Amino acid sequence: MRDQKTSGVVTVQRLSDEQFETIRALMCDHVGIVLQGNRRALVESRVNKRLRTLGIAQYGEYLDFLRADESGGELALLIDAISTNVTEFFREGDHFDFIRDTAARWLAKGRQKLRFWSAACSSGEEPYSLAMALRSLPGSEAADIRILATDISTRMLRQAVQGSYLAGTAATIPAELANRFLLRQQTPDGEVYRVHDALKNMIVFRRLNLNKTPFAIRGAFDAIMCRNVMIYFDQDLRARIVAEAHRLLRPGGYLMVGHAETLIGIESKFDFVRPAIYRRH
Repeated sequence: MRDQKTSGVVTVQRLSDEQFETIRALMCDHVGIVLQGNRRALVESRVNKRLRTLGIAQYGEYLDFLRADESGGELALLIDAISTNVTEFFREGDHFDFIRDTAARWLAKGRQKLRFWSAACSSGEEPYSLAMALRSLPGSEAADIRILATDISTRMLRQAVQGSYLAGTAATIPAELANRFLLRQQTPDGEVYRVHDALKNMIVFRRLNLNKTPFAIRGAFDAIMCRNVMIYFDQDLRARIVAEAHRLLRPGGYLMVGHAETLIGIESKFDFVRPAIYRRH
């Protein structure tokens, strides 16, 4: 790999049709992401970052480098670069209201062990939001509550484990929860919020490729959040993920997908609860 410090000014051309198809095939084969033609500009932008980092001027040269890298390290970095990581705390907040209300009923009935899975956790905003929502429930302090948080991107997982966020990204956290579960600090990069260790200890972060089914995961979960990720997959992979979610949920558990997603067209044994929320038989 070239030394970034020795790289000169990089001139990047547009992806040829053949080069774009090569990257599309790599993403589909390895992680199941289907890149539509309208994502070409995004792909060029993300791959350009890899070229600049490596000091490579041409896409063709980069693809040769990628093929020659038997370690798979560059492929992992390319996947990191292309994967869309749009997220925020308490995104699609009605899901967290639903989880909070449902978990409150479970706790009120005497359940003391609850398990959740954030299936595409990105940089950690979703599992930390879930942890805050659950730990704020009356009686939850004594309960055994654990969250599995997975993602394909090692870069995003490293950020998630750190649990440190610029103040602006924490703006969607309700003030009461931010005051209780986050520590505000001033750093050279600006004001940051750090997640309390007690909240971190509820979560286990792991790398997982949703394209590799069956998942090496033991259930049973009470709820699975697999939101705003299946829209990037083809119908076959979406069906396999939904089947795995059914296998890993306990009877009566819930699957949550993104507001723009649905299980319509996918054969499954889930009952519709409300838009983007389904219940396992």
